[in-house]
Amino acid sequence: MVQIANPIYDVVFKYLMRDEKLARLLLSAIIGEEVISLDFRPTEHHFPLGENLMVLRMDFSARIRYANGEEQLIILELQKAKLATDIMRFRRYLGEQYRNKNNVVQESPEDYASRQALPILSIYFLGHKLEHTTAPVIRVNRQYIDAATGEEIEGREIFIESLTHDSIIIQIPYLKGHRRTELEQLLALFDQSYATNDRHMLHIEETELPERYRPLLRRLQQAIAEPVVREIMDAEDDLIEEFKDYQRQLADKELQLTKVELEIAKKEEVISQKEEVISQKEEVISQKEEVISQKEEVLSRKEEELQQARQQLQLAIKTLFEAGQTPEHIAGIMNLPLEKVKQLLN
Repeated sequence: MVQIANPIYDVVFKYLMRDEKLARLLLSAIIGEEVISLDFRPTEHHFPLGENLMVLRMDFSARIRYANGEEQLIILELQKAKLATDIMRFRRYLGEQYRNKNNVVQESPEDYASRQALPILSIYFLGHKLEHTTAPVIRVNRQYIDAATGEEIEGREIFIESLTHDSIIIQIPYLKGHRRTELEQLLALFDQSYATNDRHMLHIEETELPERYRPLLRRLQQAIAEPVVREIMDAEDDLIEEFKDYQRQLADKELQLTKVELEIAKKEEVISQKEEVISQKEEVISQKEEVISQKEEVLSRKEEELQQARQQLQLAIKTLFEAGQTPEHIAGIMNLPLEKVKQLLN
């Protein structure tokens, strides 16, 4: 059993990749093609995020030799992160790569118009799990397909290669127990199930690694002896703890905000219920007012009818009186009180 520095830490990973020969060895295994030269590019960024994994981005110019002997210069973008929320950051970095005017095959000034954009290959070390697959290593390889026949087109087009890219995703949580291929055996160097009580260290069985990859293991052993490496690992832990404290504080504030929002929602519900009761009362009042209005309308019509009947009665009494009938006689004929007859005659 061999003890190595945990390459999940930025400082250890960078220490490993600082040896160009070992960096080419690791990247060749991941890509599945021989990396014959490698140049670091000045675009490294890292930020503390998550429980045991920092966000790291490194870019390389790499010359690849394929199995058929063909060579190609490409941009290798290597990123590692823990949080699933890093998708937008990855997109932003890719946008920067596509925008970067230096990501071209450099030609002499007179040939400027014929310069070609370098293909990009993205490699992601993820500390979190994807939703739909438990595969430790996922290769996203583009295919050119004839839309009419469904047949694959073998030739590579500069236009397509300049605007699209392949990716390799390594899910660190799923490395445990997977040693089916030489690459999975190599990636045992990142298997966090080998962590000791000191999470800065991993205990690796040397025989698990193919012999040609053991120099990587030796490099990680050397990292343990580097005081600066250990100090920076401690510093990364401190930053992570600070970030976790910040996350807890943020979670507490979000919880408090949620409680306040719930209280507001309850009050709004009570107000809404009261408004509904008021609305119902207003509707009842409106209905009563409508009934009163209808009654007043009926009364008005009845008063009008009574007035018409009174006028007709008065006309009849006056007609009889003018014909020589006495008020007493008219009262008897019409079965009315004498006083009423006299009142209508006036």
